[in-house]
Amino acid sequence: MGLKSGDERPGEVNPRTTPTSIDIVICTHSRASALDAVLAALARLRAPADIRWSVLVVDNASTDDTPQVVEKHRAKGVLSLRYVREQTLGLTPARLRGVQETAAEWVAFVDDDNLLDAGWLEAMAGAIGEHPNAGGFGGRVCLQWQVEPPAPLRQFGYCFAEQELGDEPKDVKSLVGAGMVLSRAALEASGWTQGPLLEDRVGKRLVSGGDAEIAARVRGAGFKLRYVPTAVMQHVMPPQRASFRYLLRIAWALGASEASLRLLGWPGEYAGWKRFAAKEQTRRLRQALRGLWWSVRTRRELRSALVWLAAARGFSAGVRQVRALGPEKRSAVIGAAHSQHSLED
Repeated sequence: MGLKSGDERPGEVNPRTTPTSIDIVICTHSRASALDAVLAALARLRAPADIRWSVLVVDNASTDDTPQVVEKHRAKGVLSLRYVREQTLGLTPARLRGVQETAAEWVAFVDDDNLLDAGWLEAMAGAIGEHPNAGGFGGRVCLQWQVEPPAPLRQFGYCFAEQELGDEPKDVKSLVGAGMVLSRAALEASGWTQGPLLEDRVGKRLVSGGDAEIAARVRGAGFKLRYVPTAVMQHVMPPQRASFRYLLRIAWALGASEASLRLLGWPGEYAGWKRFAAKEQTRRLRQALRGLWWSVRTRRELRSALVWLAAARGFSAGVRQVRALGPEKRSAVIGAAHSQHSLED
């Protein structure tokens, strides 16, 4: 980033090298028709004259017409569009490949079901100009259901990467991956580019947490995360996600990923780690069971209580997975800086 020797401090970049370039990385797996709509929306983006931007599609081992869709949009000449293929299945290796294949000062992760509003890029560029030292930005993510979901699903928007944090820009503790814009310098300082930890969306498996890991590690490295309410996108929810069974599965996966994030960065002795893990497991299970008891007694909100129980069970499974890694791997991944943030917050 061109910092002078002695000027490099966590969370700080030289304002003379304020980024003016953004690479939008779209990771996709066998969703050609959805990708077609995403690229069409990108072609309608308004961009300030001083912002250089381009698009990279990372084809994550697709077996459909994804290459043909990309070529169709590239032939139109509206987008500065490139294509690479990543054979290792999973959103985490696809995102890492996208970072490795780009060079802009800022990287935007846009999923293959994210429709950016025309003013999204303008809003993000304005936020970067106002806060060039921030580590990342995220906008308003609205769920666009293709079929009407059951009522409990609307109460758990966070399980579907909804991000609605009000009408004012602000510092936040975390960001969803959909539309997350990250400083390349912050990504490198966080260590994520040298070794991502969590799996995310591997084929049809609903493993989750890769975006939470990125946000936690960037913030743990001393960089701020900002919410930009004027940067709006629609997160398309296909019919198969509008089911209570899907909600239970994703709640379980999010619980497991949270355990990994909180425990893998635990500082100090293993005994303290075990006490914290046991305390958290007990607290979450008691909370879920109290909700079940209340639901049965009042005959209300039983489904919501079951979602909290699924998340608690996922957290317990995550604890077991982290324990199986052994102390050397646990101590090497995220480090005390992240754990101090996550545990204190």
